[in-house]
Amino acid sequence: MSRTNRKSAAALAYDDAASPDAAPRVVAKGYGLVAEMIVQRAKEAGLYVHEAPEMVSLLMQVDLDSQVPPQLYQAVAELLAWLHGLEVAGNAQAAAAAAANGQQSAAGAAGAARNTPDPKSLSINPFRFPALPE
Repeated sequence: MSRTNRKSAAALAYDDAASPDAAPRVVAKGYGLVAEMIVQRAKEAGLYVHEAPEMVSLLMQVDLDSQVPPQLYQAVAELLAWLHGLEVAGNAQAAAAAAANGQQSAAGAAGAARNTPDPKSLSINPFRFPALPE
């Protein structure tokens, strides 16, 4: 299999969002089996997975455990907006399910909110990815 056709994946995380220089960091990245394991572990942990080859390609250029460069802030902000949309949709679905079942407990609503909504049910989010300088 050629290198251009191999599956790739990258994972972002915030360490301390309260810090003035806080930026997401690339905490995992890889190709092939490693990429599959990154996606599998993220899903097992209940994290959202967005499949945008352009974004992954850009993140693969960032050193592991390094902050995302300022050139990618806009793209990452759009990704975070997409995630926020998923969370809002998930919370709305959980509230509707709890109301339909007559459940008023916070635990029931919290448990239902963990069900990840289908990202395809949201409108398509056309990311605009910048090129990283060489």
